[in-house]
Amino acid sequence: MDFTNKNVVIVGGTTGIGLATAKAFIGAGANVWITGRNTDNLQNASAEINNLKLKTVVSDTSKLADIEILEKVIRDSGKKVAVLFLNAGIGIFEPIEKVTEANFDAQFSTNVKGHFFTLQKLLPHLADGASVIFTSSSVATAANLGSSVYAATKGALNKVAQIAANELAGRKIRVNIISPGPIKTPALVNAIPAGAEAYLAGATALQRLGDPDEIAKTVLFLASDAAGYISGTEITVDGGYHTYALK
Repeated sequence: MDFTNKNVVIVGGTTGIGLATAKAFIGAGANVWITGRNTDNLQNASAEINNLKLKTVVSDTSKLADIEILEKVIRDSGKKVAVLFLNAGIGIFEPIEKVTEANFDAQFSTNVKGHFFTLQKLLPHLADGASVIFTSSSVATAANLGSSVYAATKGALNKVAQIAANELAGRKIRVNIISPGPIKTPALVNAIPAGAEAYLAGATALQRLGDPDEIAKTVLFLASDAAGYISGTEITVDGGYHTYALK
């Protein structure tokens, strides 16, 4: 797929899926901005990609003031955005009786509010015919123990994306959702107990964790002309997690 000189914004692009997707878009010729709230992570990502087509923006998705920083960067660039990948997310997995207000608010602020207002603020800078892609999760339609708040944020995000697909259709902007299953990212490894990787791998039909590069390839497909008639759709990339877990 060719994205030569297309402008791509990846919100949450310093590690895992976001970093893999940034590499893939740059490999396909795109100009890419990635955001992150941690300066060190942004510097590490920049050093790993090592390409002049990459630009970094310190911006915490959960804070409206930081979203405005991103919006100003894009506005000042004078460029229209062809692809907006709303990927930032946090997950805190705990049973309902242990959920705190702080953990509840942190997840909704990043996973829902942040992406809603990022889309809103960047709408004037999206090219007509642009592609917007939300990272959701297979847990949005599952009922995994300890995932009540995280799953609720992803379910809410799915509905925002579906409505956005209808509202933005007049500008030929396509909006889609990608829902990864268990993907071996730093965020997953840090969020689960020791030894849980093998359990998660065994819960998929393919009997392994996914790789961030596999999600990146799906994102590039959704952003490409090959997916020109796909909008308001959720693509699940989970190695058969749903079908296998239900047996």
